[in-house]
Amino acid sequence: MNKLFPFLLFVFIVGCKSKKNIPDVSGIPVTVKIERFDQAFFATDSNNIVDGLRKLNQQYPYFFTDFTANILGVGVLSDTSKSAFEATRQFLTTYFPVKDSIEQKFQNTEWLEKQLKTALQFVKFYFPKYQLPQKVVTYIGPFDAPGVAITPYALGIGLQVYAGKNFSFYTSMQGQEMYPAYISRRFEPVYITANCMNAITEDLYPDKSTGKPLIEQMIEKGKYWYLTDLFLPETADSLKTGYTQKQLDWCKANEGLIWNYFLQNNTELYTIDPDIIKNYIGENPTTTGMPDVAPGNIGQWVGWQIVKKYVENNPSITPDQLMQTDAKKIFEEAKYKPR
Repeated sequence: MNKLFPFLLFVFIVGCKSKKNIPDVSGIPVTVKIERFDQAFFATDSNNIVDGLRKLNQQYPYFFTDFTANILGVGVLSDTSKSAFEATRQFLTTYFPVKDSIEQKFQNTEWLEKQLKTALQFVKFYFPKYQLPQKVVTYIGPFDAPGVAITPYALGIGLQVYAGKNFSFYTSMQGQEMYPAYISRRFEPVYITANCMNAITEDLYPDKSTGKPLIEQMIEKGKYWYLTDLFLPETADSLKTGYTQKQLDWCKANEGLIWNYFLQNNTELYTIDPDIIKNYIGENPTTTGMPDVAPGNIGQWVGWQIVKKYVENNPSITPDQLMQTDAKKIFEEAKYKPR
């Protein structure tokens, strides 16, 4: 029996992988080396800010202006922009303690490089024509800055929202006003790769669903999670969706009841009223009208299930063809009827 067990375990593992049809992407050439813009920025001498930022621009020409103009919001720095230099200096000195705290969590980023490399290999496998970011950089921006920023040349990772759910700013009154606990609980490093892939799906196919009926928006957004699942086939759904495991388990156990709820509220399913739509799509602690355990953004999860059913009915469809398929067609042909 002892000799047989390792063989059975091997068969089980291989069987699990084959069921998901995970392609071998190990041979796809992708290099990920994280550039620590955050460290270089905070090494700038605040007493000689103009020369320091000039040198930083020379060191990171592919990211510097995106950082100052779009993340800090101070504009494009030039020799005449004294107010912009002063605003940058003020951010540098104010956020220095934040940098010291965050840096302790990111002294080593090899684990992240490995995760991103594999994920980007999957991106390249499914979308060989997609131009991957030339650089991957980490930065620390204001707390309201994005956790992932895709620029023309770089994939930027904002460490200010990955300091850990118990980070002092997140738990402060100001932090909770900006990011309630149901959001800040996801401010852990383990979410970085999934968030990066979610951002890349929208870079591949910018969202054009605004103004469409709720059901079509649900499906369009469900397509994004379908792609993220392709890019991260062995990553927990809780990281890809942002749901807790309890919320995920509830959704899976009550999929039929959830869909029944939408069918009983048929007028809402086809509504274009943004106030109703935001109850089902986007950041919310829960979904009004459903049990407290129901997560917010449940519309995207339902849309994801409809997309998966459509693909099941059309196994030869490519990811690109799927993303180009009209949401109404997907809904009609998926014949989604969960129990």
